Amino acid sequence: MLNYKLAVTTLMIALLAGCASNTVPDPDPADSTYDAAGSGADTDVYGDDPMGSGEALGDDYTAGELTNVIYFDFDSSEVRADFTDVVARHALILANDASIRVRLEGHADERGSREYNIGLGERRSQSVRRMLMIQGASASQIATVSFGEERPVALGSDEDSWAQNRRVEIKYTN
Repeated sequence: MLNYKLAVTTLMIALLAGCASNTVPDPDPADSTYDAAGSGADTDVYGDDPMGSGEALGDDYTAGELTNVIYFDFDSSEVRADFTDVVARHALILANDASIRVRLEGHADERGSREYNIGLGERRSQSVRRMLMIQGASASQIATVSFGEERPVALGSDEDSWAQNRRVEIKYTN
């Protein structure tokens, strides 16, 4: 009986030691071209910058009152009604000039796991992408990326800070 317990204990230690050496590194979103369920979203790279920032456009396409930030409700990827006109104006800009490119950067507040917030940021950017495409923008003009909770604009842990971090930023690139 003692030999049996010793053999089982040795086997368990060997299995645990084998599991400990197989750590899986966290993927780098800049290296990924993951496209879940064939949504058409891509992470095309413009130039040497893995985030695709491109060059600044000569004209200021968002001059005046047009905002580049779309805010969302808690745990939601549905574009709020007060931002549908903003998205429509961006879609009009894209539809009128096929050479313009945008990158939609999805963000979430700090609540929830890192993985969940990356997914939520992606769903938010995809939601804005769909609205832009329905209103005339081309799929080739739009790239999406999710930063989840990694790039907050407000560092507090209160509702006002969280509301500012639940967003999609529209970045014009070329």
